This record gives sequence, C-alpha cells and structure tokens, in this order.
Amino acid sequence: MPTLWSFLLVGRYAISILWWTAGLTLAMAASSCYHPLNRVRQTSSQPVLMLTDGRWLLDGRFEARTMYVAGGLFVDSAAAGHVTSSIDLGGRFVVPPFAEAHNHNIEASPRLDSLLARYLSDGIFYVENPNVLPRARAALLGKVNVPQGVDVLFANGGLTGTGGHPMDLARRNVARGIWRDSDTEGAFFWAIDSIADLVRKWPAILSQHPDFIKLYLLHSEEYQRRKADDAFLGWRGLDPAVVSSVVTRAHTAGLRVAAHVETAHDFDVAIAAGVDQIAHTPGFRGERGQLPDPAAYRITRESAMKASRQGTTVVTTLAGIAGVDLHGPDSSRRKAFDALHRANLTTLKDAGVQVLLGSDNYSGDGKDEAAYLQSLGVFSNAELLVLWTETTPRAIFPARRIGILQPGYEASFLVLSCDPVQHFQCVDSLTIRYKSGAPVGETRGAASR
Repeated sequence: MPTLWSFLLVGRYAISILWWTAGLTLAMAASSCYHPLNRVRQTSSQPVLMLTDGRWLLDGRFEARTMYVAGGLFVDSAAAGHVTSSIDLGGRFVVPPFAEAHNHNIEASPRLDSLLARYLSDGIFYVENPNVLPRARAALLGKVNVPQGVDVLFANGGLTGTGGHPMDLARRNVARGIWRDSDTEGAFFWAIDSIADLVRKWPAILSQHPDFIKLYLLHSEEYQRRKADDAFLGWRGLDPAVVSSVVTRAHTAGLRVAAHVETAHDFDVAIAAGVDQIAHTPGFRGERGQLPDPAAYRITRESAMKASRQGTTVVTTLAGIAGVDLHGPDSSRRKAFDALHRANLTTLKDAGVQVLLGSDNYSGDGKDEAAYLQSLGVFSNAELLVLWTETTPRAIFPARRIGILQPGYEASFLVLSCDPVQHFQCVDSLTIRYKSGAPVGETRGAASR
C-alpha cells in the first residue's frame, strides 16, 4: 500500500515540475514537459473507439470485456457516447505497455531513430534514463516525450566521488574523441567528496533541470581504502556519509533519488538514507565480472523490510550477467550468479518490496531482462507481467494514470495474440499498439470499422 510519504513525495514532485518547467529552454521543454493528461480531455464531440472481444489484464488475470476510448482515455460505456469506430480484437489478450526502469541508450546518437522504433515495436513506451549528458538530452527535441513516442525521464549527470564511476566511462569517451572535456565533471557526473562540495555544487546541479537525482555507491564498505588507491578508479563512489544530505536536498527540491549500488552494504547505506529507488540489484555484475563472495551481495531480510516500509523500489538489471562469459550455463560461476539473483529477488518479494524491470542493456531494451527474470522462477508469469506493465511504469511516472486498463486511465495498451500468463513468450506476439488513444506503428489482424 502507498505510504503517506509516497503521496507527499508525488505532490512535491508535481510541484517541482511546475516550478522548473518555466525556466527551460525550448529544446528541454520539448524533451520533458509533454504530459498526456494535458492534452486528453473528453468532450461530447470527440470520436469514440469501441474495442470488442478482448481479454484485458486486471490484477494479474485476463477478463473478457468491451472497452471504450475517448479523448485519449479509457471511458466507461455510459460516458462513451456515440461510437464512431470499433475494433474486433478477436479474443486476443490486452496488456498495458511495457516499461524500462534503467537504460542509458536514449540520447542523441546516430542510432537514436532505430532505437526508438525498436522500443515502440517491442511495446516499451516508458523509460527511465539514470545518467545522461545534458547536451545529449537537449538534442532530443521532438524525438521523445511526444504523443506517439517513448516517454522518458532523465537524471542528467550522476553524483559520485572523485575518481568514482562513471568518471571512468566519461574519460574513455574523451580519449576516443567521442566527447569533449566539458562533458565530464559538471556534465556527465559531479564529483562530490564532502557536504561542503554538495552545498557548493547543488545550485548548478538543479540548474540543469534533472527529472530525478542519481547517486553512486560502489563498495562503500571499503570507501576509505578505495578513495586513495588508483587501482580502484571507476570502482568507487560517494562517501556514504554524504548520501543522506543528497537525499534531503533532493526531496526538498521535490526530486526523487535513485542509487547505484554494487554490494549489500551499498544497499543498506542507500536504504538508511531514504533513497526512493535502488537502481541495481546487488551482485548484478560482481566486481569486474567476478563474484568472489556471494555473501557480500546478499540482501538481508531486515534491509528489505525497511525498503518496503519506506516505499523504496528496486530495479533488477540482472540479465546483463547472462551475457558475460561464465563458461557455460552449467558452470559453477553461472550457478552462483543465478542462485544469488534468485535469493535476492525472493527476499525482496517476501518483504513486499516493489521490484521494477530495468535492463541497463545499452544495446537493447528490457525484453532480455524479462526473459531472464522469468527463467529464475521467482515470479509467476502473472506476477512478472504485472511487474513489467503496471508496477514499473507507475513507479517511473507516479503522477500519471498509466499501467491499468480501466476507465479514467490513459488509453495506452498492447494486444497480444496469445496468453502470456500461460506462456510468457507470448509477450513477443504483439499485433496492436496504442498510446493515449492513438495507434502506434502497424496494426495487424484486427477487424475495424
């Protein structure tokens, strides 16, 4: 159940959106300010679409219903008025659009158009990008956060310690000639080594209008040792003593906080500080692909229970390790990673933590993540489907009425040719895609008038 804090935070978040929108440039406005609820308003003169013979997902099961769409929203039959068009769904299965709670690939690049087309083709309409160059975000004018496109939230540059991740990534891109020096400190990342640093840099961080704040914790149990050792460049992050101050300032500004974590200790630090989202499940990659001691990555029941009580969500990002060479699916390393992931997800599930689907798969999207989670067997097909289509999009955009196929919610939905509760692979059987009451891409095999 939502906590009082979650309602207050959503309110502050909505207020902050109104506050900073006024100062955005035209490019940033086009990137972030589109909101479907500002344009979908039902009037008696609007066309009404009737959807017949569909099986609609509700509470993890499919129900046969006739649904109506007007003004970009689902409406009840009494409010629908005169039906102007209809689609016979032929007994097929309808789910809300999928969401991706962690990926960095939506940015200005030569492959952007094909990537966005892939997201829409795969039915992924909502994305959270937890670290991006502000100038790359500004260049997305007219590409995202538009009525028939992918909706995205951006954190801009992440907060880390000197020599911490993702400084290493930025420096590599500068060395390759892909980025310039100005894309490092103060752009792709902010080096924060003390509360004094945070106080001094905070106005500049806010001036770039992040949708939320991203901070980095990497092996914080060894923070003092790692911060002075160049062997750990890129494998360290914020001083854990600074994290609470980041969260307090972000919440005061009406911004949520997502924390990159590597270990169970990082998870504990982030939860104790009151972050809103854990951006990775501990052990999602080990250190440099190694998993020397699974105990260091195992979430405790106590910490999971605290996360549940305060409404902190946890993003998965686990499928990437499936692509790492672990010497075959039957190797001891493969089994160790799978067992750790299965244990952590079970702990989170048993504690009632909201788990979100995110892949951190820069070259793809969340489809492989969903398939890997299904293979672990922690969530039933129905639970995983709800996680992907309801829990994740509503966590990304808490102020919007999405993720539920009921009157009063945005009329965004996908039609599948077979039942994903019975066979999860049916999530690939997309035939129809609608966003805010309008078709997206090609519609196949539907009788309409």
